[in-house]
Amino acid sequence: MNTHFALVTGASSGIGLEFAKQLAKRGYNLLIVSNVPEINEAAEEIKKGLGDERVNGLEVIPLVMDLGQQSSARELYEYTHAHEIEVEVLINNAGVYHDKDILDDSEGFTSLIMNLHMYTPAMLCYLFGQDMKARGKGYILNVCSVTSKMAAQRLGTYGGTKAFLAHFTRALHIELRKYGVHVTNVSPGAVDTGLYNIKPAYTKLGKAFGIIVSPQTLVRRALRALFRGRAKVTIPAVFWHCLTTVIQCIPTGLLRLIRRFGWF
Repeated sequence: MNTHFALVTGASSGIGLEFAKQLAKRGYNLLIVSNVPEINEAAEEIKKGLGDERVNGLEVIPLVMDLGQQSSARELYEYTHAHEIEVEVLINNAGVYHDKDILDDSEGFTSLIMNLHMYTPAMLCYLFGQDMKARGKGYILNVCSVTSKMAAQRLGTYGGTKAFLAHFTRALHIELRKYGVHVTNVSPGAVDTGLYNIKPAYTKLGKAFGIIVSPQTLVRRALRALFRGRAKVTIPAVFWHCLTTVIQCIPTGLLRLIRRFGWF
């Protein structure tokens, strides 16, 4: 029996839940974390999806914890040691999405998004990375975003925090590779999770043109990249590579003009 665990944050629904499901199918025990009690239902859903034979002996531990505090990473790390959970795979997925002017956000939300996207994942990498380095084996996947390359209005906080995580992940990939620890940045574009309130017809069209992907496709490609030791994977690739390149080339003056006339 595999005694090693995969730790997935933000696993009560969407991409995080799909990461947990696919890692369970790979034979990993799970510690799944969320700030909502629905994480308990997610644990049952994962077990049900595996079937009686495969779930026998597999542990799926749900944990309700708010990862938006600066004490959260240390508390989660100490929880795993207190319960003798050896984390071989760390998936930093917890986060919040929004599209809003920076100063229109509350102080509380600004603190939350910075902790969730920067402080907590960085400290989880630091703490669990120490253990992985000492063992000579481990896998860390940080869910970043294509917006990490979009320095534009209404994405200042979201894209800015994801930019930190992307840069941090690249540096960690280089530093830990020689110790047998693989660190990967997955940067999703649009994913069909219901997060963006897109009409079903537009979602279907986006998926047909490869602009939008399903959580299953995203996670499958992300895990393949992680276990192959890749530094980064953008999903879906072609459209979002082109779009982010174009956005980076737009002069700041033109962005101000677009803003002035209320076009975005």
